[in-house]
Amino acid sequence: MNELDFTLELNSEDLNKETEYDLFTTAESFLKQLAADHDDMVGAAINIRRPAHGETTYLYEVTVVVYSRPEHIAATDKASDPQLALDNALDAAARQIRQRREKLKKRWERPGNEPVDQEVIEVMAAEETNPDEG
Repeated sequence: MNELDFTLELNSEDLNKETEYDLFTTAESFLKQLAADHDDMVGAAINIRRPAHGETTYLYEVTVVVYSRPEHIAATDKASDPQLALDNALDAAARQIRQRREKLKKRWERPGNEPVDQEVIEVMAAEETNPDEG
């Protein structure tokens, strides 16, 4: 992965700039390390919000969306501290990405991916499109 191939966006309304910068650098290093030696991740968006006071038992809600191929990954966590919520959401997203990578590695376990099955399907498709000249 090239440094320019990965974009990260962090949105927050209530955090001061220093805290926001610290959270951004934490997320950036974590996600770039996760994306290293892989080409399935192209970026991420992180949204940190603070629900209305008195309505919830937690103070911060962090949502991490990782833009990846073949589908995007999303994880949300709620905690009293924005750093804790971010760490938990990043861990959940990383777990989903690793599970998907493992699943994609095992192509032979997917139905229809047996070499013999593929050949039979191709022969049948060719016979249907080219009827015998008899």
